[in-house]
Amino acid sequence: MRVVIAGGHGQIARRLGRLLARRGDRVAGLIRNGEHAADLLSDGVEPVVCDLETAAVDEVARRLAGADAVVFAAGAGPGSGAARKDTVDRGAAVLVADAAQRVGVRRLVVVSAMGADAPPPPDADPVFAAYRRAKGAADAEVRGRSGLFWTILRPGRLTDGPGTGRVLLAEPPVDAGAVPRDDVAAVLVALLDTPGTAGLTLDLVGGSEPVAEAVAAVARP
Repeated sequence: MRVVIAGGHGQIARRLGRLLARRGDRVAGLIRNGEHAADLLSDGVEPVVCDLETAAVDEVARRLAGADAVVFAAGAGPGSGAARKDTVDRGAAVLVADAAQRVGVRRLVVVSAMGADAPPPPDADPVFAAYRRAKGAADAEVRGRSGLFWTILRPGRLTDGPGTGRVLLAEPPVDAGAVPRDDVAAVLVALLDTPGTAGLTLDLVGGSEPVAEAVAAVARP
């Protein structure tokens, strides 16, 4: 399988890239900063420089051509302001979905955030509120794209501890909780392998069910 990861240098993206490369998949990572290319090469991932904030849809489409699946794992990241939450967390996700449609890449998995469909609390930090709105808007746009076999994964609070291999994965709402990035990456691999998860929006937190069983349980026949 050939997989393109948008936001290829992110923490979840690199974990995902290593998992896919180790099992023999061909993986490319879209990165904004060419200085990150060596990191991806060390993971067994092909680095592709493509700035999703400035690229036209035709350019992104060329980068996705020939892929079996695309994973959108890009994000403006900590320290960015409200404007970049919109241009990256929303705008880049929509751009990737449009590009995938243009070249006939039908499988798209999007890394979103728990609670993205709900309005942010009135007392929320303005940047966090912008992030939540951007994720929710991006998810709505992706769900509206005809011809895409999309899955939206909404992890809870991300942690850097070692993965447990056990999760709680279900359609919203799921009680808020934390989940290791290792386990998010493992779930993404399982989602890519399970066509029956297309058309689902799924919350993810730490739990007691093995990843493979959790994904199989939510998949449609």
